[in-house]
Amino acid sequence: MRARYAQAMRSRMLSLTRPRRPEPLPTRFDRRRIYVLPTGFGAFYGALLAAMLMGALNYNNNPAFLLALLLGGAGLASLIAAQLQLAGLSIVAIDAEPVPAGTPLLVRVHARAAPDRIRRGLRVDDVGALGAEPARLDLDQGAGEAELRIATYQRGWLDLPKLRVSTTRPLGLARAWSHVWPEAPLLVYPMPELQGPPLPVGGGDQAVTRLHPSGDDVHHLRAYRPGDARRAIAWKHSARRDMLLVREYEQPLGADVELEWHRLAGLNQEARISRLARWVDEAERDGCRYRLSLPNQPALGPGNGAAHRHACLRALALMPHG
Repeated sequence: MRARYAQAMRSRMLSLTRPRRPEPLPTRFDRRRIYVLPTGFGAFYGALLAAMLMGALNYNNNPAFLLALLLGGAGLASLIAAQLQLAGLSIVAIDAEPVPAGTPLLVRVHARAAPDRIRRGLRVDDVGALGAEPARLDLDQGAGEAELRIATYQRGWLDLPKLRVSTTRPLGLARAWSHVWPEAPLLVYPMPELQGPPLPVGGGDQAVTRLHPSGDDVHHLRAYRPGDARRAIAWKHSARRDMLLVREYEQPLGADVELEWHRLAGLNQEARISRLARWVDEAERDGCRYRLSLPNQPALGPGNGAAHRHACLRALALMPHG
């Protein structure tokens, strides 16, 4: 109950800070959107100075009074220095390579700033919204990037929350921070099916053959490699050779593989998407051309390669949720 109340208060306070809606990049931090408050150590430092001032005034001790004023001036200078660490910093882009749902998404935050000022101790985090670990942001010659690992749970577009860029340098007495809220979402691929039927055999001219982990005609046995399916292991031959051997089969090459949505009518929507995602990866791994046919969309392909794979997985990721 207390945790939920604290989270609600944190969300309420966060909604009052700039920016108040997603914004296009690049964005530049100016004085209107940089916030500065004392840290816990800074608050203790201030209380200590207040006690010192009270004692110096009470006992009319001028050296103690002068020392308290000097330390107070240092504290105020620390507030200004922390604010200057962020002033003029620009977040120029935020991107990430799509990953299957369930895999952490590596979000890169690219920053630029004029190289005339040294900026130390910059950190980027998501204010606890997605549980990402804070990342360090170092600038070299006015440019740098930070990497946040954000957990993913479902396919489709992932809207990023407000990201916070903060620092407690130079003395740790004050924390300066500002937020960036990118309006461009990031893509998460569907999670491929872990186990299931092999990739369909292509139709058409079958004059050439290729090696495949499943099929009808065993071509040869080879040593086990990490990632091979357990069902492909030839257990009897492995026992004779005292090592794990995997069967490889011959399958026709030169025929386009048809990955069609309507042929998976016995599965629910998410299961269809997961199976097609796995088949796309298998077809890509085997180097064959494939065509993906989804309802109410033009067919993608035939083709192969990174761009074709991305187009197919993107189409699957953006299918309506069942």
